[in-house]
Amino acid sequence: MGEKLVGRTKHGELTLDQLANIQPGMARLMEEVAHRYSLMHYACTGGNWELGHHELKELRGLFRIAATTRPKYAAELASFDREYLTPIDSAIAKKDLEAFTLAAQKGIAGSDEVHRRLGYAFIRYRLPKRPPDHLDLGPGSEP
Repeated sequence: MGEKLVGRTKHGELTLDQLANIQPGMARLMEEVAHRYSLMHYACTGGNWELGHHELKELRGLFRIAATTRPKYAAELASFDREYLTPIDSAIAKKDLEAFTLAAQKGIAGSDEVHRRLGYAFIRYRLPKRPPDHLDLGPGSEP
């Protein structure tokens, strides 16, 4: 029973502890969350509700990863999801631009508040001034 669990690749072996240590931290995950939030925002305001919903689902997936790899933030992430992401999801489902815009703005303010409460007041999310050029954010191809 004294054997360590290892994973083998063509490059060598990694112990379970090594695998645990290389899991993404909050800074890395939150960078992707910010990117997904921006894509969601510009997709929905551009009329591509399908892409906006996809980006929201991806963002929530990142929250699940964060809650697993950094469990001390799990309750905060779940609370943020309930308070801010659920209303965004509802607005997307209804394709209600006014409700979406309001909910997304509240989400940004909520993010700033969470960062302040956790001792990271210097982190203040802002939407990029322009949508990204690499995606068509106009109305999607609804089935």
